[in-house]
Amino acid sequence: MYEQIAQNKRRTVVYVTLFFIVWLAIGAALGAILGGGSADTNGGSAMGSAIIAGMVITGILAAGGILFSLSSGAGLVLAVSGARPADPIQYKQLHDIVEALAIGDGLPKPDVYVIDDPSPNAFATGTSPKRAAITATSGLLQIMNREELEGVIGHEMSHIKNYDVRLILIVSTLIGLAGLVASIIWRAAFYTRPRGRDGGQIVLVMFAAGALFSLVAIIFGPLIKLALSRRRESLADVSSVELTRNPTGLIHALQKLEQNDQPFAKFNHATAAMCIDDPLQHHESWFHRLFDTHPPLEDRIRALEEIAQGKSV
Repeated sequence: MYEQIAQNKRRTVVYVTLFFIVWLAIGAALGAILGGGSADTNGGSAMGSAIIAGMVITGILAAGGILFSLSSGAGLVLAVSGARPADPIQYKQLHDIVEALAIGDGLPKPDVYVIDDPSPNAFATGTSPKRAAITATSGLLQIMNREELEGVIGHEMSHIKNYDVRLILIVSTLIGLAGLVASIIWRAAFYTRPRGRDGGQIVLVMFAAGALFSLVAIIFGPLIKLALSRRRESLADVSSVELTRNPTGLIHALQKLEQNDQPFAKFNHATAAMCIDDPLQHHESWFHRLFDTHPPLEDRIRALEEIAQGKSV
């Protein structure tokens, strides 16, 4: 377990560095396109200056996104998900379970939130065990008994202990930032009218920037998130069993989630990877399944049943 925590910390550094390099490469490419026209008249130094300027601009954007994810990313995830603090009296059982499992795992008690949504789901977010939150939907609390809810919360507690939450939070923030920048650029490009000698070249740069950032947001980023997420979900299932000493609770919880046909209205693509049950898996399209961030529920249930039969946790 300690090796997994250390590995996730290393992965955070590796993938953040990789994303930063990608953003620098985008800046260099845009600078090369913008500087290409003036290089003929002003020499190669003009292109070199444009490339450096492009890398500086995109580097600042990427660094800002990383800093934002570390300082305010968790709060943004909770806000866009419609989460509200869980009242300690109304949701006493939820608070009791979170506190008991936190003590059992040797962690500070995470903040507890609830989302008013009939679809059963839960997720954890934060940057460290000291700055973490666990969120459950009202639909989850309605259909789970205490044993099953312990299994779900144990799963989310494992994400916090393993530092999965920080890794996914940073990657999701950078993917979301790329999508936001792409959207702004595309809107500006379609409404910009070329003026002057360099007007056409500026529009070309805008279209190139929109395409590159869209590639990061739609293809490259989700593939990175997929590579990060699938194994960590299975690991969190096993870690939950180690914490609760009861595979049956999580098995029954996943079986109920497998039968769910209620769409999760408050989810978005940035937070889907954080959920115990990926909302994007409730579809039939083979194309979308290429980007599933969770193993199929039936596979997770089968693995837990093998643990239960072997009586080894």
